[in-house]
Amino acid sequence: MSFFARLLRRWQDAKNDLQRDDRAALRELWHRVVEIAREKEWYRDCGVADTLAGRFDMITLVLSLVLLRMERETELIAPSVRLTELFVEDMDGQMREQGVGADVVGKHMGKLMSTLGGRLGAYRDGLASGEAAMVEAVARNVTLVPSAMPLALTQRARALAAGIAIVPGYRVLAGEIGR
Repeated sequence: MSFFARLLRRWQDAKNDLQRDDRAALRELWHRVVEIAREKEWYRDCGVADTLAGRFDMITLVLSLVLLRMERETELIAPSVRLTELFVEDMDGQMREQGVGADVVGKHMGKLMSTLGGRLGAYRDGLASGEAAMVEAVARNVTLVPSAMPLALTQRARALAAGIAIVPGYRVLAGEIGR
């Protein structure tokens, strides 16, 4: 191996370590997002379908609420990118675990990121425009059981968003949300 190849490898390893360290600081928050999304009340009381699609919808809903909170503070913008990277890393791993071929994982990840971006916009607008707009956003973006009405889910999601909104930034980063 040439001198330059070794030097390039060391630089790449150091860069990867730095990225891992940045994301490691947000793992607790990512785990808390997933924990909140898995709370039984979403499924039992709010009518979210307890399916793969419903669980994904809840992760994106809770993650969106957290990311929307983080975008309000300049200091939380860069960490919000790392949190999104953890989402991508986790979803990538889940797909591979389910047997999705490596050659199509990237295509699926592009769709998931597009979905997350669309939902961020929908929930941002819904929260800003009032309950009716949020009900519409939830109805479009969350898989519900056939008899469910999106109002209960909307009210609980708005309550979660309001709770996250008053948590200081350093506590958001520590995953101290939704308690």
